[in-house]
Amino acid sequence: MSDSSAPLVRRARAAFGERFGGPPEVVVRAPGRVNLIGEHTDYNDGFVLPMAIDRAVVVALRPRADRCVRAVSLDFEEEATFDLDDLTRGGPGWAEYLKGSAWAYAEAGGLLAGWEGVVTGDVPRGAGLSSSAALELATLRAFAALDGDDWDPAAMARLGQRAENAWVGVNCGIMDQMISAAGEADHALLIDCRTLDTEAVPLPEGTVAVILDTGTRRGLVDSAYNERRAACEAAAEALGVAALRDATLDALEAARDRLGDVVYRRARHVVSENARVLEAAEAMRAGDAARLGALMDASHASLRDDFEVSSEALDTMAALARGAEGCHGARMTGAGFGGCAVALVEADAAPAFVRQVGQAYAEATGLTPALYVTPATDGAAVLDGVGPAVPHVS
Repeated sequence: MSDSSAPLVRRARAAFGERFGGPPEVVVRAPGRVNLIGEHTDYNDGFVLPMAIDRAVVVALRPRADRCVRAVSLDFEEEATFDLDDLTRGGPGWAEYLKGSAWAYAEAGGLLAGWEGVVTGDVPRGAGLSSSAALELATLRAFAALDGDDWDPAAMARLGQRAENAWVGVNCGIMDQMISAAGEADHALLIDCRTLDTEAVPLPEGTVAVILDTGTRRGLVDSAYNERRAACEAAAEALGVAALRDATLDALEAARDRLGDVVYRRARHVVSENARVLEAAEAMRAGDAARLGALMDASHASLRDDFEVSSEALDTMAALARGAEGCHGARMTGAGFGGCAVALVEADAAPAFVRQVGQAYAEATGLTPALYVTPATDGAAVLDGVGPAVPHVS
């Protein structure tokens, strides 16, 4: 467990004792993520390169004798109770992720057990750092622990995605759930979103990832995300391939006139982004920070110009980051329209970078940003108090 999660765990355990009396029997943690490169490629069966971060969702709980879940959100200051034998939509929005995860787990043959507990987290919501996936995977980790089920990261990631797609109604890809389920400390994960094969790759020596929160937020349950996904599907159909992961730039160029300008540009981003992800993984294996940074810059330009999911705040933040000493590259991260960017920065320069870019962004926009260095952490785990992760609950 990342040391930064210890305060969250202590808070959850203390709140559980106050609310329910006595200590929790199970504590689980699931992290958010930052994607270094590979945006809007996951639902096109492509490649992504995220890392789990030291911001997470923690659930402290104990089993109940009945078939109910009673959950208290410390962050929303709300309580939700639902019957596992009669799962219906309605109530606090955060609780839909718990119910959707329960539904998906049961649909896959898992045995649901009732529990009562508290939920808290420090993954900023709506920032492009996957707070929803962290909540889904923490919930699935809790149900699996009570069920005595082995933790299969890929299988659980698919259940988290199903919860978000079919229950919550966000047509997301698999990346967010996969990295929250399977993250590895000190590494990013190259994920093949078709097979869910993974490869752990380290950041170039002497560099760190810096999250650049613009202070702006977006919602994913809207038309913009689904419109872009539909454009990608239309392009794949027109090209005669199963997904844009199978398309080439030459084939795309040959079909440009019949695709139309918008669909062509959406597809060009995805096809070129897949190539950038694979090249970025090569750069990381070689320790080539300059090349990785240049690919991140190119990714941002493609997301801004071809996929059109950036924003003035994201563009400003990325530009200021690139102009600061020690920065190799910067790009928006997440679905877009607001939220966060990510920069690759020399470790020695990171403290000054954070101060300089944060101040310059505030002066340029009048917004209050949040910039912080994040290490890569492990994926969802059952915790023994605030100590190391343990695989199962006895």
